[in-house]
Amino acid sequence: MAAPESVIEIGSTGVRLLVAEYTADCQQNILDRSEKPLPIGRDVFNSGAVSQETQNQLIQILKRYREQLAGWGLTPAQCTCFATSSFRNAKNSDPVMDRILVQTGFRVKIFDGIEENRLMYLAVTDCLKGSPVDYRKDDTVILTVGGSNTEIMLISNGKMAAVHSIKLGTIRIEQHMKSQASSFDDIQRFIQESINNTRGSLESELSLNRVKQFLAVGTDLTRIAILIGRPISTFLWEIEKEDFEEFVKEIQYYSIDEIVARFKISYSEAETMQVSLLIYHLFLIFTKADKVLVPETNIRNGYLLSKTNQNDELQKEFNTQVVASAKNLLRKFHGDIEHAHCVMEISDKIYETLKEELALDDYAKLLLKVAAILHDIGVFINHDSHNIHSSYIITNSEIFGLSKNDRLIVAEIAKYHKGKAMPQDDEAFLRLQRSDRMTILKLTSILRIADSLDRGHIQNYSDVTIEVNQNNMIIHTKDSTNTVLEKIALSEKAGMFEEVFGYKVILL
Repeated sequence: MAAPESVIEIGSTGVRLLVAEYTADCQQNILDRSEKPLPIGRDVFNSGAVSQETQNQLIQILKRYREQLAGWGLTPAQCTCFATSSFRNAKNSDPVMDRILVQTGFRVKIFDGIEENRLMYLAVTDCLKGSPVDYRKDDTVILTVGGSNTEIMLISNGKMAAVHSIKLGTIRIEQHMKSQASSFDDIQRFIQESINNTRGSLESELSLNRVKQFLAVGTDLTRIAILIGRPISTFLWEIEKEDFEEFVKEIQYYSIDEIVARFKISYSEAETMQVSLLIYHLFLIFTKADKVLVPETNIRNGYLLSKTNQNDELQKEFNTQVVASAKNLLRKFHGDIEHAHCVMEISDKIYETLKEELALDDYAKLLLKVAAILHDIGVFINHDSHNIHSSYIITNSEIFGLSKNDRLIVAEIAKYHKGKAMPQDDEAFLRLQRSDRMTILKLTSILRIADSLDRGHIQNYSDVTIEVNQNNMIIHTKDSTNTVLEKIALSEKAGMFEEVFGYKVILL
């Protein structure tokens, strides 16, 4: 049995600890968990910063968690402590993180919305194993309502169509509407208008009225599922749509004290439950789903799954969804899918040929695939300088599974796939970490070669074999009757590859 893994989440409404271990067959056993309410999101919404009082409470909670972890033989250095949307929006997050490190030993990481989506996808996918629910059969929405944001994933035909982090959270709405002394009808209208403003963008990627599976993730949903739903597998519940709608309507007329008493939750959690359920309901009515599916999981489970990296099948499925998301983004900008796929396949073959000397992990290979798909996306704006526009679009788009730093790496690869310009001549490139710089150089070199082999965008030479012989990398084509254009392209673009790897590229 492997040593226990632990994670702490600093969220908008509380601080949560999870300790788990994984069996030889990749099953997760929960050893310990704790949750302490803390109004970080409310602080940040009201003042833009985490208050001194909340900081003091946070420090005390983390000290207690440190003692709890010690009982499992774990130190703060062995525990991942991460913060989500409210904390990352606080203008004093840096000094608060420093104070946490000094006084408790926990080093806080800040996750962006896309990282939260990635981890939630891993958690939900693992939770659905062995259940009758299969998102590969029907169009699916996975929705998570948080204190500051709502995270949404759209899946079409089993492939990731889009991911979005929407500024529509329980604390954000509750505090905004409270200041206006709003009624239930006012709050419902405010949420409805916010969803309508976002709906157009969502509909361009997946028509919501085609969605048949509605997966809702969150503590509030789990509480409701236990009360009015039924279990359909070990960690999955379902609630009939009509039952859910009736309950959401009923709870809107509860007082906060009544919610506290009925659900045995803290006052701060009770304050946001009505708004939380209302957001889920208003998204649900746009779909064709006749049930609400509630996986009993969370982002902490997802993080531990990503950290253990034991489930190869789950990781393979995740990689597939990252590539699907990139392809969907390319379609949105009317890109050449056939060319992108051809370049991706050739890039993959070159990567595998050089795998031993690349000294990069499998995740770098995934970034290369995404870069190969999106390298020409900027043609939508302007053909001549499309590499610059590609870089901009990638940097400012949401791509499932890719963090902000991942998108930066992919954007840099796309920026330099064209022409003879070298990244080393760019001051912004030189400010990156050395490991990121080397990743960009190696992957850009490969992409330039692959792109050269489909210069005419006609996929004549997608089926190639590659071998390394002494100081040469030899590319064999099945039909070598007319490779003049490709050889010209290689002469223009192979310089970086030869400089980085020391191999002369020969096309036969």
